[in-house]
Amino acid sequence: MMTGVLSLDHLVVADWLSWLQTLIAMLPVWMKPLWIVLVGFLAGFFLLWVVLQLMAQFAPRVTAIMRTTSKEATSQPLFYILLAIGVTMLLLSPIMPYNTFGEDIKLLKAEGLTLIKLLAIILAVWTASVSISEEVEGRTALTVLSKPVARWKMLVGKFLGVILPVIVMFLILGSLLLCAVSYKVKYDAKEVARPDPTVQECRDEMLQTVPGLGLAFLEAVVMASIAAAISTRFPLIPNLLICASIYALGHLLPTVVIETADRLEFVAFVAKLLAVILPGLEFFSMETAIATGRSVSASYLGLAALYSLVYISLALLLGLLLFEDRDLA
Repeated sequence: MMTGVLSLDHLVVADWLSWLQTLIAMLPVWMKPLWIVLVGFLAGFFLLWVVLQLMAQFAPRVTAIMRTTSKEATSQPLFYILLAIGVTMLLLSPIMPYNTFGEDIKLLKAEGLTLIKLLAIILAVWTASVSISEEVEGRTALTVLSKPVARWKMLVGKFLGVILPVIVMFLILGSLLLCAVSYKVKYDAKEVARPDPTVQECRDEMLQTVPGLGLAFLEAVVMASIAAAISTRFPLIPNLLICASIYALGHLLPTVVIETADRLEFVAFVAKLLAVILPGLEFFSMETAIATGRSVSASYLGLAALYSLVYISLALLLGLLLFEDRDLA
């Protein structure tokens, strides 16, 4: 009797697997590698949930501040406006003409990564400014600190609360970008009357974009830490202007240092000094790798993550020093 039940179960599973294989075979070529996107999307949210549960156990007060800040950020219209802009642009990106003579896929990846990064940075800077600066100016922070909660816990909780909606944005828009990249391979082949691409070609183009999402996320987190530190002293508008200046200089300074190396000593010294103080955001760009068709190595990603961790720690330490001297009464 038991053997019969097991045999029946095996038949049901075999029929289900056969139906699933038939369904997958019927899908368009560009959709077949999207299981990687689905698995990554679900794994990202699961990992985020695990981290939040662990934080709630070991740092309950920091977690409470983080959740309150993230809820405030996701309840603001700006979050949904930026998300809608990203979704709309990424849905339109595969069918937009780039006029690059067969290199449209490269431009789509570069512009898609830049779009997601800029939207995430705008969200992070705005959320940090509103959450930290307004609470300090409105004396709400004094109520939180009277719990009692240490100032460093409040700053770290606020920073993590700023990062949480940024992670959600990257998971949603990043998954959509990978889908757009896979579809673009099929779309371009049809436009120039090339043979249909293979599943491997679509998958390879997608996988080459994944490191770019990681680098863009690291850049957004670095800018969020700077915004959090500045917000302890400055309100929204000055914070936006300072962060915009740092973003521009962070991308331009490596080029400026090279160009001024053989010129005036003072100009070269100032350029090198700023390059040391300000974050080297150009190191988080992968436009060169996309243009040359190369993949970003794991060692480069590791070094970028380490650099980000060091700079984030220094930015938060500076923010704590500024916050400790701030009179909240």
